[in-house]
Amino acid sequence: MVKTHKDNGARLGAVALGFLALALIIVARFFWLQVVEHDYYVLFAENTHEIYQKLHPERGSMWWQDTRTKEQFPAAINKEFYLVYAVPREIPPSDLASTTAKVMTILGAGYASSTEIITSKLGQANSKYTPLAKKVSQDVANQLKAAGLKGIYTTAQAFRFYPEDGLAGNVLGFVGSDSQGNLVGRYGLEGYFEGQLAGAPGFVAGEKGALGSWITLGAKSSVAARNGADLVLTIDRTLEFKACERLRQGMEEYKAKSGALVLMNPDTGAILALCSMPDFDPNNYSKVADANAYNNTTIFTPYEPGSVFKGITMAAGLDLNLITPATTYTDPCELVLNGYHIRNAELKCYQKQTMTQVLEKSINTGAAWVEDKVGNENFFSYVDKFGFGQKSGVTLATEAPGDISSLAKSGKIFGANGSFGQGITATPIQLAAAYGAIANGGKLMKPYVVDNVLYPNGRKDRTDLKMTEQVISERASKLLTGMLVSVVENHYHSAKIPGFYVAGKTGTAQIPEHGRYSSERTNHTFAGFAPASHPRFVLVVKYEEPARQWAESTALPVFKDVMQFALGYYGVPNER
Repeated sequence: MVKTHKDNGARLGAVALGFLALALIIVARFFWLQVVEHDYYVLFAENTHEIYQKLHPERGSMWWQDTRTKEQFPAAINKEFYLVYAVPREIPPSDLASTTAKVMTILGAGYASSTEIITSKLGQANSKYTPLAKKVSQDVANQLKAAGLKGIYTTAQAFRFYPEDGLAGNVLGFVGSDSQGNLVGRYGLEGYFEGQLAGAPGFVAGEKGALGSWITLGAKSSVAARNGADLVLTIDRTLEFKACERLRQGMEEYKAKSGALVLMNPDTGAILALCSMPDFDPNNYSKVADANAYNNTTIFTPYEPGSVFKGITMAAGLDLNLITPATTYTDPCELVLNGYHIRNAELKCYQKQTMTQVLEKSINTGAAWVEDKVGNENFFSYVDKFGFGQKSGVTLATEAPGDISSLAKSGKIFGANGSFGQGITATPIQLAAAYGAIANGGKLMKPYVVDNVLYPNGRKDRTDLKMTEQVISERASKLLTGMLVSVVENHYHSAKIPGFYVAGKTGTAQIPEHGRYSSERTNHTFAGFAPASHPRFVLVVKYEEPARQWAESTALPVFKDVMQFALGYYGVPNER
């Protein structure tokens, strides 16, 4: 038979299909090894010849300061524990029951899951890796090694450890596992600085010989891990402890749902203490009753601030030279704007009053009168320049911007409500920054909690001070400071601190619900600074729904105690 060109073409086509099939098999095998079984090669695949082993970098630490001496104390460090894992396919079926019993006995109740879970994990005959217990002590790891159980291994792992337990858990965040089992930072500083703290992993690729030693390793088959950077915080360990404990005491005494506190240097924006309640212990973050505890209320929970916002309204009027502290107006007792009624607390009517008295007596109609002179557009501009309605930029995860969008609406009622802190929302850290600007000559400073970042190669990135805006003039700042001192001197006597002039304002804000304001549920705030002649600290204290009527009996006494401690701690000389 004579072979035709058609036959040759068919044969060549078959050969080509064969090579194509072989290529597809090779590609599929590479895909299986590099993708499907990637985790196996990454995670302790010690029972194979071909291996790809990650080298884990050391996570950077975080450090508190004594801000007076610059002495540092550990806030978050790495502590070596052990991971217990199994290679189930190495466990003979006949040994499954005895291996399970021995593992359970050695691990004990502190580490082990139930017998059923361990049996299920060890009984996965084809499995190449399954974790059994994390953060196991060295003593327990040694007992497992001594037992010589087939298919049971331990490996040292650095786990995150917080020496101060629950101190500033909402600030620090925690380190947890992602869906692939990798340790990653969550919330707070751990979450925000994950990239810097985590560093970069390296690897060693090669082959193990029959005796377990590495072979065929060369310069091209390894990359060293890069350790993470350290964070030195602005937070003072002593101030943090004292401030948060006092906030906690108040929260329990006043039966509040939550509490927040910000203590800041008004000249720099450095945060010296930052407290959020309820809080949690990052060493045991999974044991919280409510995951909302992870959220830092100083940055995460905007609320209507109420009369503490009257200081912002006065700042706008003073800066535009539309009012002075002695400017008078006559209280109309009630305003009707766009069909809505504005009244004073407890329906009081004050007759003729100065602007200083408007702050002292917290007169809603007086604040609305100033806002009307300023004008809605100008008022919105000042509120925006003071940093409301936008994130402060503090380097913590989950910051919220608040909402001042109502001030952009055309009706007069929106600006009037905003003048005394209704219809807009803000966070405690925004209020602290804004009152810091009132204290320091009108400069809005960007708040920050990290003093510097220290890299393993010796590089040091220090946080640069950043003035976001010259919000008001120094003249307006000094006039408003005097008015806020008068508020404390003439009205809030319990906020007075011997030897100092304190400037401050309360806010008792009704909580909106179902389209109207609750007559019973309120948020309480006190914002202020001291010493008034040269402010060293600005402090905001806020409680959510305390079981008392006015902020004067909740946020104010906590403010006084924390401010008095801070002044004494730094040895600030008396001014009076």
